[in-house]
Amino acid sequence: MNTKFDFAKYGIERTVYVRSVAAADLPDEMREETDGFETVYAIHSEDGERLALVKDRELAFAVARTNDLTPVSVH
Repeated sequence: MNTKFDFAKYGIERTVYVRSVAAADLPDEMREETDGFETVYAIHSEDGERLALVKDRELAFAVARTNDLTPVSVH
C-alpha cells in the first residue's frame, strides 16, 4: 500500500501512538492477514482509534511519518 491517506481530513491529530499487538488477540479475519507474525504493530490516533496494523515497528513509524504524523511509542 503506497497511497497517502489524508488524516487531517478526518480530524485525526498530528501525533499517533504505536504499540505492539499479539496477533492471537486479533479477530479471526484480521489474524489471517498477519502472515504468521506473532506480533504486529498498531498505529492509534490520539483518541485511541486504531488506524492501521503493520508487520513491524519500523514500518509503523515509516507509515506515520510518510503521512506527516509524529509517531510515539506506547509500552
